[in-house]
Amino acid sequence: MDIITYLNQQLPLPEGVNETLNSLFKKEQHPKGKILLMPENRSQNLTFIESGLLRLYYEKDGKDITFLFFDENSFSMPIESIIYNKQSPYGCQVLEDCTIRSIAYKDFEILLEKTPELERIARKVLFENLRKISDKLYALQFQTAEQRYQYMMESYRNILLRAPLGHIASYLGITQQTLSVIRAKK
Repeated sequence: MDIITYLNQQLPLPEGVNETLNSLFKKEQHPKGKILLMPENRSQNLTFIESGLLRLYYEKDGKDITFLFFDENSFSMPIESIIYNKQSPYGCQVLEDCTIRSIAYKDFEILLEKTPELERIARKVLFENLRKISDKLYALQFQTAEQRYQYMMESYRNILLRAPLGHIASYLGITQQTLSVIRAKK
């Protein structure tokens, strides 16, 4: 779904805002496998995924570990860079051919100040992303590997069908072999 349709489904925006958003959010096409951001980046962009699948990952002891997935109608931004002016530990990789829209966060902030409706949408998106991170932290601390996989099946089934098994295993905090055993039981 394009960003204008998505935002207006959340809350109708005032006249003129759609045109401004459309001109400021730059459209980009990226092929499967492309690295959009390397870990330790200082990106200042807010990104909306119109189509495709992205993953945030970090590197630890020579391994690349999936932190989060972002599919259609999701926003992503390197909080560490934008808010704290530090390097973001997360890289971003395209897992399916994708269309994204991006804007410099400083330009987006100007829009937020001028458009209360957009600020309410941004707050809702922020809370949704915080919930994703909170759910993942809870799962890693208190759930078994099977429970984490079951939760992913219930909440993010589309990602299970689209992402490579190695990335799913690292997201769940398990080996690919353990994932295969769990999947065989289901």
